[in-house]
Amino acid sequence: MSWQLGIEHLRDLARGAAILGTGGGGDPLIGRLLVEQAIREYGPITVLDPGELDDDAFVVPTAQMGAPTVIVEKIPRGSEPVGALRALEKHLGRKADATMPIECGGINSMIPLLVAARTGLPVVDADGMGRAFPELQMETFSVYGVPGSPMAIAGEHDETVVIDTGVDNKQMEWLARGITIRLGGVAHIAEYSMTGAEVKRTAVPRTLSLGLSIGRAVREAREAHADPVEAIRTALAPTLYNELRVLFRGKVVDVERRTVEGFARGRARFTSYDGTSELELRFQNENLLAIADGQVVCTVPDLICVLEGDTAEPITTESLRYGQRVTVVGISTPDLMRTPEALAVFGPACFGLDVEFTPVELRPDNLLAVP
Repeated sequence: MSWQLGIEHLRDLARGAAILGTGGGGDPLIGRLLVEQAIREYGPITVLDPGELDDDAFVVPTAQMGAPTVIVEKIPRGSEPVGALRALEKHLGRKADATMPIECGGINSMIPLLVAARTGLPVVDADGMGRAFPELQMETFSVYGVPGSPMAIAGEHDETVVIDTGVDNKQMEWLARGITIRLGGVAHIAEYSMTGAEVKRTAVPRTLSLGLSIGRAVREAREAHADPVEAIRTALAPTLYNELRVLFRGKVVDVERRTVEGFARGRARFTSYDGTSELELRFQNENLLAIADGQVVCTVPDLICVLEGDTAEPITTESLRYGQRVTVVGISTPDLMRTPEALAVFGPACFGLDVEFTPVELRPDNLLAVP
């Protein structure tokens, strides 16, 4: 059923979205503040269950793209994603019936809400990544046959660009990344326009509701002085993301991070509290690979999430700092993100990682949950 999203939902949603962002997707704080302002001005947002969409409805996802390290310093004024939507509508000669996230993690859980509040459009409770990924072709939409272009890109000075690469979504990403770099490292986009029937066939369903549920579970566990990681596990159990493994507990001892070619790339190293074990994370905007004492313990597309040790507040890759005390967890992704077709688009090899994908739930539970 459809439901109304108001300001009272945003803190929980932002927290849950940052967890689903697997370290990337951009810090949702800025997006949350923009959505709060828009709701105060325009009113609450209608969230549509994907099952309620008419098959011939015209849905245009909206998002922000760029390196998270840039996004924290280059704050949007709020009108840019609507500019991208309007540019694509003009190019296609058709008005959108709804918008939708391209990813449910980080700031891109918020950008479609901002568009919805400003335009009065409903937002569909689904997305094309089921987490956050760094590149535009890394979408379930793309995996299952929806072309990303024509896409529109909008900058902070009202400049717009339309890219059309036909069915070549990887080429679309390459061109869009170059334009985004030249717009200062961050831009806003409208892409993967599709019908309601295509949404039902290709999208990961109900991920906005999932983010809200996870964020609420963490908050309520803190208020009850309960274990927030166990609260996340309980919240995930009845969903498509039904397995959580604690991979490591310890502290950050080293972070290497660079902004390169429009991405935040690097690695972080953690040591257990007793000094006997070590974990290394590699990331490209998002956490991609976790290696504990020389053994791979989780890899993309499963989620690798770094949580603050006591509160389970998510820590993004651009926020990792020496000395932080953390719990690192792995979360299983839905089945439609693990097919051979999906792994060919966003599996480990797509990031240059020479490892095979093994579902996190097939690894021993609490493998390195060092006390």
